Amino acid sequence: MKPANLLSIAAIASMAFFASCKKSNDSATTSEEVETTFELSGKQAVADNFNEDDNFVLLETTAERGLQGGNFTADPSQANIILSCATVTVTPQTGFPKTITVDFGAGCASNGVFRSGKMIIVLSDSLRIPGSTAVMTFNNYFVNSYKREGTNTWTNTSTGTTKSWQRKVENGKVTAPDGSFWIHNSIKNVIQTEGVQTRLDPLDDVFLITGGGSVSNSNGRTRNHTIIEALRKKTICENIDKGRIRIDGPNHTAVLDFGNGVCDRIATISIDGNPPRTILLH
Repeated sequence: MKPANLLSIAAIASMAFFASCKKSNDSATTSEEVETTFELSGKQAVADNFNEDDNFVLLETTAERGLQGGNFTADPSQANIILSCATVTVTPQTGFPKTITVDFGAGCASNGVFRSGKMIIVLSDSLRIPGSTAVMTFNNYFVNSYKREGTNTWTNTSTGTTKSWQRKVENGKVTAPDGSFWIHNSIKNVIQTEGVQTRLDPLDDVFLITGGGSVSNSNGRTRNHTIIEALRKKTICENIDKGRIRIDGPNHTAVLDFGNGVCDRIATISIDGNPPRTILLH
């Protein structure tokens, strides 16, 4: 065989080898990216659930302290679902803005959720006044043993008889009991669809949430998400019970499904239409 032919064969074999290696590496990378998407989808589900709990604390606190406007104060027999085990302070007593501290102390359980530490709310005006804002931050605050940090800004966007608001989360950090953490940022729009006419009874309130955002793990891997079917949160259920979110990964897409309206801890994640995997909400 001529030397030139030997060189050609060697070159072809070399290209085939590197092509095989690249295919193997691409496959490994794809598998790793899919697992990252699954991980971050689960973390996004937990973050969304915690944000709904923040909203619940805000609404009950402002109702109980007569800070919703329109001479509205919650019926004591219907309120204090959460605040029965918290200490609330408001300063100043007259005028706005007000700083509200909701202190759960060393910890207590209410409505199926265990909270400890402090949530601090700076309220610009009565909560039901269009344009009013409530800025929520946290001081050594834990929900079901998960530490919460960051800033949530609630802006009243209500018009006419429609009660709605925008919720912006900035540098929302969640640290799990095992020390792992993730960061989430989002802008969500919330509409109250039930319970608007029964202001004295928060237990019949139902909310729908749309919008999107991002979530990043401690390794700096990020996934963006968009709500493709409005999330539903009932006051009487500790978790989101319905709705779907699309999470975009590199060359694949996941769908996070909170279920069909049954109040439970179960959500599922399906990637590129493959059989769903189950996660438990916290």
